[in-house]
Amino acid sequence: MNFRTSRRGVGLKSLLAAGAIGLTALSTPALCATPVKGGTISVATIGEPPTLDPMSSTADLVGILTQHFFETLYTFDAKWNLTPLLADKMPDVTPDGLIYTIPLRQGITFHDGSKMDSSDVLASLKRWTETATRGKGAAKVISSIEAPDANTIRITLKQPYAPLTALLAMNNAAAVIMPKGKIAPVLTEIVGTGPYQLKARVPDQYIQLVRFEGYKQREGEPDGYGGARKQYLDEIRFVPVSNANTRSEAAAAGQFDYVDSLPVEALEKLKGGRSDPVMLKPFGWPRLVLNTKQGIMSNLAVRQAVQLALNEEDMLYAAFGNKDFYKLNGDLYPEGYPWATSLGGKVYNKADSAAAKKLLDSANVADKKIRILTSQQYEFHYKMALVAAEYLKAAGFTVDMQVVDWATLTQRRQDPAVWDIFITHSVFLPEPALIDFPSKDAPGWWDTPRRAQVMDAFNQARTQEERIKRWADVQQAVYDEIPFVKVGDFNAQAARSPSLQGTKPAPWPFFWNAWKAGK
Repeated sequence: MNFRTSRRGVGLKSLLAAGAIGLTALSTPALCATPVKGGTISVATIGEPPTLDPMSSTADLVGILTQHFFETLYTFDAKWNLTPLLADKMPDVTPDGLIYTIPLRQGITFHDGSKMDSSDVLASLKRWTETATRGKGAAKVISSIEAPDANTIRITLKQPYAPLTALLAMNNAAAVIMPKGKIAPVLTEIVGTGPYQLKARVPDQYIQLVRFEGYKQREGEPDGYGGARKQYLDEIRFVPVSNANTRSEAAAAGQFDYVDSLPVEALEKLKGGRSDPVMLKPFGWPRLVLNTKQGIMSNLAVRQAVQLALNEEDMLYAAFGNKDFYKLNGDLYPEGYPWATSLGGKVYNKADSAAAKKLLDSANVADKKIRILTSQQYEFHYKMALVAAEYLKAAGFTVDMQVVDWATLTQRRQDPAVWDIFITHSVFLPEPALIDFPSKDAPGWWDTPRRAQVMDAFNQARTQEERIKRWADVQQAVYDEIPFVKVGDFNAQAARSPSLQGTKPAPWPFFWNAWKAGK
């Protein structure tokens, strides 16, 4: 690639039962309909981010934080349509689908005072294709990236690749734009174009962002992650609070303006408290990622045994305790999405320990130990892991539960020698190619001829009808080769202060457009 510049069962329901509580989506009338400029908000997150380099991580936490100071060429509007951000408009694509011409916005200033031009974008995209899992995947079909003039980028492909623009819009493993002079394998300076800039990071205490006075917002009104990004707040402080119960108590006491990722039990605590629940439904899907590259999970028969042993119903009940918070669904997308199928039921929620044990024995593995990597910072991950461990033991496995903080997990999962299963989750994304599991470069390392065949066919399909058909083939390959096991669908809960206005439920909460109303 060239770069040129011319510039199941219910037997375990007593285990970790979260307690049934009712779900009510509450909202508070705006205390101040007119935005107020000024003020500081504090946001409690699930922990310390492993990095502030959004190219190098697929962690949602990293994307949530860094989207405030780094920006991409494209993003998503309120209806999950692609929309330009640092690009001036959507790309012009040749009829054969091979050449994307991207005009850039002019007058964009980086936080260090330098002006953005195509040479910065070119250098940033080069680093993205070398550093980010999404970028590495795209690099395989990119022939060249060029800057024909100071305000234009041209990407030439080896073959049609429908997800390209969506990949350029993601906020993790993200194609963020930074000054070419600040680019390095490991960033030593955090310099972007976003509405807020990094002022201070005190590990395990806070990350402080302040308004960037040189920011140039898009014209028009806010529209999801797109449109105008209003800078009402003077300062945003992100505070790591790794314990879910501590976050719940803090939300009830009103100690933060926004508290992310609350467990089900928090809703009861919020009743009569000083914060309001924020619900997003459906939000996403938790999954067990299996290490297909190395160790016991590299054996397909063992992965099949895991798939057959698990009881996803009990895992969901343990994690959420109330069916208003989750839904049994083995398909990768819920009803209402064009990508939804009915293929998953054949392998989902079987809880057949006898059949699983028979499969495990047939695999003839000497060591039946499974190392499960999980974190209590996402409490529902941990509860699912505990239940999964019991069903796996019943099928003849031994389980080594490794409970670490989330930052450590995201680092450790990069090493295929130290884990067999880790638990994570994804939000429901409008473009399936944005999910990191199809990438053979992402932890799990699903890399088989069938994966390549079905993913290539999906990514090269030119019409939506054909892509939907090819996506069903991808899903069937997942169920057959088992690079991961989906647990189900779930809704997300957070909390916000009644005085925090201008925010809307979002999978990656953002605080441009937000303001603090008077009491």
